[in-house]
Amino acid sequence: MSAAIHPTAFVDPAAKLGDGVVVGAFCYIGADVEVGAGTQFGPHCVVHGPTRIGRDNRFHAQCAIGGDPQDKKFAGERTELVIGDGNSFREFVTVNRGTGSGGGVTRIGDRNWLLAYTHVAHDCHIGNDCVFSNNSTLAGHVTIEDHVIMSGFSGIHQFCRVGAHAFIGMGALVNGDVAPFLMVAQDGYGRPRGINTEGLKRRGFGPERIAAIKRAYRAVFMSGASLEGARAKLEELAADSADVRALLDFIGTGERPLLR
Repeated sequence: MSAAIHPTAFVDPAAKLGDGVVVGAFCYIGADVEVGAGTQFGPHCVVHGPTRIGRDNRFHAQCAIGGDPQDKKFAGERTELVIGDGNSFREFVTVNRGTGSGGGVTRIGDRNWLLAYTHVAHDCHIGNDCVFSNNSTLAGHVTIEDHVIMSGFSGIHQFCRVGAHAFIGMGALVNGDVAPFLMVAQDGYGRPRGINTEGLKRRGFGPERIAAIKRAYRAVFMSGASLEGARAKLEELAADSADVRALLDFIGTGERPLLR
């Protein structure tokens, strides 16, 4: 089944569209764009290349995808945007390509929901099964691991990482790494406010796993110990918990300060 292209849309002859792709009214699909089967574009979407889009994605009206990075150092070098399968991009979402000095690729995984006015800047890496609520914003070089939820009007500082299963509360502005499993709430800049217990339960974490994560949280965020002291305690707890080991590994590999 060939692509269905609205008469008012423009698709560059160098673009590659898979079977069943739908291109809505007044869309622009540029050169060096590849789109996987079953992906749909609502009216007035713009996609610039080099961009690779997987299967069964849905772009609602007015999305701007694969534009040049908003970085003054960008000098027109070849950089890419790579998007996986089964993602949903709501109205006015913007996603930029990478920069030559930042790795060259902005990457989005599978089954993510990016709600209206979400912005993903250059060189961001997003995992799978994340939700970005309205007006949530990522600066450049941000890493978002799997199953992260960002609430409305939240924002992440450049080069920060957000660990798997974390929850960023409404309006929270994050300027440090957020460890896996945490909830972060607004208090000027966002600060840890416990672990994401409800989200972990919904994803099948049993009582023992959650209890181990809570013990680790208390050691790092409530004990008053220095970070080195907390890491020593985590080493003990990690012997019996892969989740605590993941938390410890996360803390040990960051470029930004840990949010505490």
